[in-house]
Amino acid sequence: MSQPMVPAARGHLPLRHRPPVLIATGAARLIVTLKPHRIRGVLSMVRRGAAPATASQTLAAREAVVALSARCAGEGCLQRSVATALLCRMRGVWPDWCTGVRTSPFRAHAWVEVDGLAVGEPHQSAAYHRMMVVSALPQKREPEKHP
Repeated sequence: MSQPMVPAARGHLPLRHRPPVLIATGAARLIVTLKPHRIRGVLSMVRRGAAPATASQTLAAREAVVALSARCAGEGCLQRSVATALLCRMRGVWPDWCTGVRTSPFRAHAWVEVDGLAVGEPHQSAAYHRMMVVSALPQKREPEKHP
């Protein structure tokens, strides 16, 4: 998108934790080349069956993606947000994936959030008008069994 930012500090990711992150960032790289409605469709399909993510789960996924991908650590907010959501899904959970714009000055941005709060973002996502959101689906409750 067009949100200028300084590259995030990149931590170290142990070798044994890298394969799923590489898969998520590689898949995200392909997904972000699609048209916006197709991106939303793919992410809507992928999120099925996942529990809502917590802020700590989402932050851990975001930090892993940033640690392994220089593109995601820099200005690649769309790829970073998609990769973070995909990595969360690989772990059985889903954050809210969002894109939005602000008008003064014009900026477009993509991020993930939990309970309406952006996770790991250095700026306020509240300044952005949300354009697309792929939210976590509510979990179906099983009926209580009475003896």
